[in-house]
Amino acid sequence: MHEVVNLSDPLSSALSTIQNYETRRKKLCVIWPASKLLGEVLRVMKENGFINDYRFIDNGRQGKFVVELSGRITKCRAIRPRFSTTVDEIEEWEKRFLPAKDLGILVLTTPQGIMTHNEAKNRHIGGKLLAYVY
Repeated sequence: MHEVVNLSDPLSSALSTIQNYETRRKKLCVIWPASKLLGEVLRVMKENGFINDYRFIDNGRQGKFVVELSGRITKCRAIRPRFSTTVDEIEEWEKRFLPAKDLGILVLTTPQGIMTHNEAKNRHIGGKLLAYVY
């Protein structure tokens, strides 16, 4: 139930693991090492219905996340390098990473926290691109 972890980019490794488990139609996925960034990305994915739930397990080291998959993810990847974007450029990034308008989300880190591209547009703030999910 464990995947090999690439410690040079834990977010990319975690999202690849989620996509692999979704492809195999598994219900649960264990991701380690845990991080605050990964926890926030999972929160955004849960709020948008891409995963059912997740929980943190403290194992005395880095910790793990157990993710309940919903079967709604076609593709999820980290965006490397983490491009900076303004609110006016978000639509161009949507066209580049998402298959169609209003299908999927871009996850951004902004001065107001980690959020989707739609929230960033509504709040009129830019940030750095972290990942995409659809």
